[in-house]
Amino acid sequence: MMNHEPLIIAVTSDFAGKVRGKAFAETEFEKRLQRGVGWTPTNVQITCFDSIADSPYGALGDLVLIPDPATLVKADFGDEAPSEQFVIGDILQTTGEAWECCTRSILKAALARLEAKAGLRLFGTFEHEFHFVDADCPLGSAYTSAGFRAQRQYAEALFAALRAAGLKPDTFMKEYGVDQYEATIGPVEGVAIADNAVTLRELVRITAERTGRTASFTPLRDPSGVGNGVHIHMSLRNSDGKPATYDPDGPHGLSVPAAQFVAGVLKYLDRIVAITAPSVVSYTRLTPHRWSAAFNNLGYRDREASVRICPMSDLSDVDEAEQYNFEFRAADAAASPYLALAAIVHAGVQGIEDQLVCPDATEQDLTLLNDDALAAKKIVRLPLTLASALDTFAGDATVKGWFPPAFAGIYAAHKHGEIGYLENKSEAEICEAYEAVY
Repeated sequence: MMNHEPLIIAVTSDFAGKVRGKAFAETEFEKRLQRGVGWTPTNVQITCFDSIADSPYGALGDLVLIPDPATLVKADFGDEAPSEQFVIGDILQTTGEAWECCTRSILKAALARLEAKAGLRLFGTFEHEFHFVDADCPLGSAYTSAGFRAQRQYAEALFAALRAAGLKPDTFMKEYGVDQYEATIGPVEGVAIADNAVTLRELVRITAERTGRTASFTPLRDPSGVGNGVHIHMSLRNSDGKPATYDPDGPHGLSVPAAQFVAGVLKYLDRIVAITAPSVVSYTRLTPHRWSAAFNNLGYRDREASVRICPMSDLSDVDEAEQYNFEFRAADAAASPYLALAAIVHAGVQGIEDQLVCPDATEQDLTLLNDDALAAKKIVRLPLTLASALDTFAGDATVKGWFPPAFAGIYAAHKHGEIGYLENKSEAEICEAYEAVY
């Protein structure tokens, strides 16, 4: 076997939801925790297609990517190839302050606001759908044990890697779409919710490579097909770690702060969806009757609601307050988990600050309602295109104010660069491009 020296990649999840980074020798790990690795500001404007959008930084500036040792992952697959090692970090100014476009720092600020304003902490997990590009599951395999068995070797290798990384593997299943699967992990608190989402995505891809497959998290592989969603399960906890989301006497079982949080998310959803579902094909997926989200509605066990109150089971050994959570469904893996969660948390905190009233859960097909009926329920259709979603985001001073001053303009420029790359391509060609990069 060829000699090799183990390397660790320090990584960040950027505006494109891509995991980019720089490797260093494993023997330098302790030193790199202090000095980090060098980073370039304009890297933030590298789109998912590796084009560079308009950048205010140009060729100027220097940053450092500082690894967080709590996020170190070592995936040893027991084959002849070297172990995969990566560690997630924060992008800082060389003076030590958080950089304005560091997605992880942006989430930390949102979580700090939640605790400062409401005395609450976030508890949750990301639920991911993905598909194998080059698999060949037979027709009739949706949700079947045969569909699972087709990828049993893969699933068991993935679970081993997830557990070795300190995550809690939960379930793996053959989903409805062609060669589509779902992987879930247990909930955690705070920034680790997004850290674990990044880790899961990387390990899904790495495990696919090690087992001769290619995995894709693209929001939509085929204009007429089923997309890959990201469902973010959340609940609130007090500073002592006790559940603070459930109140059997509250609306749909929501406590007062949880109801206000959900109301904030729904009020601002049409303005934050440019961050939670940030690809061109995201808006083909976010249409009615695709089991995704098309309106800013609350649903009770409704898988077409943007926010869904999840069911509880009397058969569970976990008590109701621990079980109780709500699910954000207007998201996909084109988004950085840090940015998506930051936008949701900020909207929720705004709802708590403004003491918003939680809307009634819908129990009908909203496409059957006319504009007046929707307006009476304070329900709006989500933007129909990424360009429209960016305009809606940019037009709200409150939402822009949740983020560092330069963020909104830089983010919009990044996404317009992505849109520009796809000019003159057919919808099928656009789907093919996103499948390749995600």
